[in-house]
Amino acid sequence: MSRINGIRNGCRDVFHSFLVSDATYDGMLEIPVIQPIDHLPNRLISFSKAIRTGDYDQWVHFYEDDGGFERVWNRPNYYLPHLKKFNGIITPDFSLYRDMPLVMQQWNTYRGKALGHWWQTQGMQVLPNVRTADERSFAFSCCGVPQNAPICIGTHGCLRVRKDRDLFKDGLSYVVNELRPSHIIFYGALPEDVIEICSARKVKVLHFTSEFALSRKGVNV
Repeated sequence: MSRINGIRNGCRDVFHSFLVSDATYDGMLEIPVIQPIDHLPNRLISFSKAIRTGDYDQWVHFYEDDGGFERVWNRPNYYLPHLKKFNGIITPDFSLYRDMPLVMQQWNTYRGKALGHWWQTQGMQVLPNVRTADERSFAFSCCGVPQNAPICIGTHGCLRVRKDRDLFKDGLSYVVNELRPSHIIFYGALPEDVIEICSARKVKVLHFTSEFALSRKGVNV
């Protein structure tokens, strides 16, 4: 079998195989593995704002519209020097929509973990984001994510519609049972019924209010 990350003379690396040149893979989809760390964020800043700031005493997140950070996949080397100045980074939250073809959900899961693995090889502190859609995504959303370690989850836009809220809670229960995380860093709204899922399994919770919610309250972000 050919190496999926092998160097092919004369071929342009359109798949960014250099990101996973020394990766370990998890599951049938071969999702790159993120190594566990025990560092937790002190503050969070979105990627779109991070590329314009000089305040590096915080962690970079990607809980925003995909259009705002697709460029970090397209030009990872370009953004690396700036991102390395921050305390750490959460792997990109590429969208997983229920009406998105499953192969695209899997590809977006792969891309986030591939960047996270590469950032770790560059000496950065990296925490894995876990994103689920419907039941089909639950298993592969956990691939590449270490057990008994901190993970990150964004809730913005997942809780207002009853169907979305139920699927989010089902996905969270699956993730907690599968990964048994030590901590979950939540970004966005955090209602009591979501906290209860974590409390029942003795998972510690660290919560950051979204920039959108803070702006609605008149807080400068």
